[in-house]
Amino acid sequence: MDNRDYLNQLMEQLRNGSVNQSRLALNELAKMPSEQAVPVLQELTQAQNFQTRRLAVMGLGNHRTEASFQVLEAVLAQEQDGNVLAEAANSLFEFGDVSIPLLQTLFFQQSHWLTRQTVLSILMEADYPEVLLTIIREGLQDNVQTVKETAILALGPLMNGPFENQALELLIELASATNWRDRWRTATTLSLSTSSVGKQLLANLCQDDNHYVVAAALEAKVMNGKQS
Repeated sequence: MDNRDYLNQLMEQLRNGSVNQSRLALNELAKMPSEQAVPVLQELTQAQNFQTRRLAVMGLGNHRTEASFQVLEAVLAQEQDGNVLAEAANSLFEFGDVSIPLLQTLFFQQSHWLTRQTVLSILMEADYPEVLLTIIREGLQDNVQTVKETAILALGPLMNGPFENQALELLIELASATNWRDRWRTATTLSLSTSSVGKQLLANLCQDDNHYVVAAALEAKVMNGKQS
């Protein structure tokens, strides 16, 4: 079997193969030279099946080349499926700092819960606190509760850093939110704060009417004490 036939076989496995066959095909493409693998993956980003497109963008993260980055940029511009965009965000982050502006733009342009939660989770691991704070503020306005909760938890990495005061201002408001889940996540996030403001908020949450909030606040106080 020549190289072109082998590439066609891998493409067919990604289009119509079982889960295991698709994974094997992705692994094989990851080992191949980028100039051979990236065009195959690029073609698959146009497939009708969103699962195939998702696999394609996942594979692009294995080839950190300019061509692969450009394909991922094109995916952000044309893709509408949140599952595919979430995977594209993960692959983009493999390229490092150059991906951060694109991820920030993606968060503001897309409302799908999975895309937004993925971007928040990615930026929690990145050293871009100002960008993180910006998307947290937007995420806190999201109508999907899980996105809002992820945004609350994303305030954690900002504790004890240059944007701690801004983060605490948001947590002060969230600590008295009507929705108990907001207060619950706030208590968890405050476990990472060693400031007097954070400790007072935790003390207040220990007296909350909701037992889930109280349990989270008590656990946070224990964790907080270990950091002090």
